[in-house]
Amino acid sequence: MTLLAAFPLITDPIFYAMAIPAVLLMGISKSGFGAGFGSLAVPMMALAVTVPQAAAILMPLLFVMDVLGMAAFRKDFDLKLLRFLIPCGLVGIVVGALLFKVLNAHTVAGIVGGFTLLFLAQRLLFPPKADSPPPPKWLGAILTATSGFTSFIAHAGGPPINAYVIPMRLSPVRFTATMAFFFFVINLSKWIPYAWLGLLDWRNAATSLVLLPVAPLGVWVGVWLARRISQVLFYRFVYVGMFLTGVKLVWDALV
Repeated sequence: MTLLAAFPLITDPIFYAMAIPAVLLMGISKSGFGAGFGSLAVPMMALAVTVPQAAAILMPLLFVMDVLGMAAFRKDFDLKLLRFLIPCGLVGIVVGALLFKVLNAHTVAGIVGGFTLLFLAQRLLFPPKADSPPPPKWLGAILTATSGFTSFIAHAGGPPINAYVIPMRLSPVRFTATMAFFFFVINLSKWIPYAWLGLLDWRNAATSLVLLPVAPLGVWVGVWLARRISQVLFYRFVYVGMFLTGVKLVWDALV
């Protein structure tokens, strides 16, 4: 039995041409730098494989990235905020698992992308004042549950929760650490429903193993940048990432 027969991984070079930069972007996003770019990973990989397969291949890589992100920012997260975010996000995971086979991935992409662009337009046209209060909790609960839902469907949970947390004006490191711990719990909760839906198989697992070395490289680059960039410039990169993500997701919904 050959190694390829034992581990029937994807061998299409076009897939790896899409997957390697996608995993790098996901790793950089996991560090907090350019948050939002990670939502481009599944759409990029979906140019070569189906959306569910792309999401399944990324699952083990997300686990590695989340662990590395938590290790890098283990002393900087906002525990009070996490106690509110995590239960809301898990509600979205449950909804996503129940509706996964019913919803069209393009429809979900369009909803997430449209919401992301509307949020950015609001921030640019009506920028918050220095003394503006943070968003109300009821809105935060809806956005965070939406984040869990879109994260389950296409690993695109960044834009909805960014829309809630960014106006809080956390420092870059605190923002990054809190998001790292939030998405660790969210991504970990996906494993059982992904297995229940039949998305985890040996071919996807072997392909994930091949891509694994790329994951820590992306996280390292992002952590290095996040600790060396000013708060103003940091959030500008976040907005750019969200804009590109929104445009790409809306485009995917229309074509």
